[in-house]
This record gives sequence, structure tokens and C-alpha cells, in this order.
Amino acid sequence: MNKMKFKNSKLAIAAFAFTVFVITLGCSKKDVISTVTTTDNTSVPAVYQKIYGATSITTDGTWVYIKTKDLPDHKSAYYPASNALYEAYSGTTFGGHVFNKNPNSIIEQTGNFKIPLNPKVNAAHAATPLGPIGIALNGVPFFNQYAGPSQPLSNEIVSFDKYYGHPQQSGMYHYHVEPLYLTTVKSTKSGLMGFLLDGFPVYGPQEENNTVVLSSALDLYHGHTHATVDYPNGIYHYHFTSDAPYLNGNGFYGTAGTVTQ
Repeated sequence: MNKMKFKNSKLAIAAFAFTVFVITLGCSKKDVISTVTTTDNTSVPAVYQKIYGATSITTDGTWVYIKTKDLPDHKSAYYPASNALYEAYSGTTFGGHVFNKNPNSIIEQTGNFKIPLNPKVNAAHAATPLGPIGIALNGVPFFNQYAGPSQPLSNEIVSFDKYYGHPQQSGMYHYHVEPLYLTTVKSTKSGLMGFLLDGFPVYGPQEENNTVVLSSALDLYHGHTHATVDYPNGIYHYHFTSDAPYLNGNGFYGTAGTVTQ
């Protein structure tokens, strides 16, 4: 009888230990999901964790590293017809233009963005390049106001889909202008839209008091400084506008990081 009790006690202890292990493992997994950190336990500031489309966000205390697959989380005529997010479209797009689809299709990309954790003004104000100049909250890259070297967007605007984005030849989907899905579905016209490579935030085409932002009210780099809901102490930030240059003007306000594929 005593042997049986001892055996049952051993089984109970083992079961308890296994339960504790499972619970501990579950808590650890939850912590990883709720707080993205680097291996040195440097926490990513909450404002960067708003980039919900990233596959990974880490920091070393100097830079923020953001990885993305560049797949918009909204419907688009540029997804293959077999994709659940494909949607045929024949309506109007940015500026009231009738949509005219370009021949490209959305293809998954690997984007690695490295931006300053604490952005600072750089008097050199380096010109923005063609290709990605920043990242939206849904993981889609921002492009500047040019269709090509010194080529205005005027001939490309008709190819922006219902949410004002399109893919280029390699299948990289991107926004040159207001990301309509973010300003009307995921956030608001005055909400945080993402960040440029210099680390300064990008906001929608309205201020928090719902006034429309005009390019004429912004500086040469298409931004200005004041407090926002994300930065109550104030910060320089860019705005989308309905007129050129739409997002960025004569260069980065700060020192740009890098993006690789």
C-alpha cells in the first residue's frame, strides 16, 4: 500500500512539473509576441511597434531594424487572380483619375530597413533615391515623387489602385501618395502612416484638428515640427498632401539609414 502511495506521489509530482513547464513555455511565447526585443533585451519603443506589417522589428539602441515582405494587407487589382486579396477594379484613383492598370503584379519581396532610433537633422539634406525611402505601418515601402530620374508622377498616377499604390517591374508594391487604406480603414487622415529612412515619422494629409495640410504650409522637405499624439514633446515629421511632392520635397530632413533586399 505504501509503495502504491509513493508511486502515485511520484506521478503527481511529475505531472505538476510538466504542467509548470508548459505554462512557463506559454508565458515566454506570449512575451515574445507582445514585446519585440533584441538579444540584448533592448526594447523597441512602442511607436515602432505600430508597424504591424513587419515580420520582425528589433533595435540595438542606435538603429531600428525592420523586416518586411512588402505584401499589402488590402485588396488590389495587382494581386494574382488566385490570391484572396485580388479584386478587379475599374473605378477612380488618386486625383479623380480613372484607374488604368499597369502590366506588373505584386510579388513578395524581402525588405530590410535600418533607420535611426533617435533621428536628428542633417544640414546636408541628402536627396531621396528612387526606390524605397521609408516604410508604412503595413510594411509597404514609400517611394518619392518621381516615376523615374527627374520624371514626374503625372503619367503613373492613373495606375494607382483603389488604395493608391502599385507595383513596379520587379513586383515591389509601394505608395508614392497617401496610402488610402491606412488613412481610411486602419487609422485616420491625421494618423501616423510610417517612417522615412531618416527615422522621422510620416503623418496623413490632415492635422489632428482635422485641418487639411497643404504643401505651401510645409518646409522644403515637406514637413514641420510640433507635438503629435505619438510625440507629445514635439518632433519634426512629414505629411502626405494631395499636391506634389505628395510626401517628400528636396531631400531627407535627417540622416537616412539604409534598405536592402
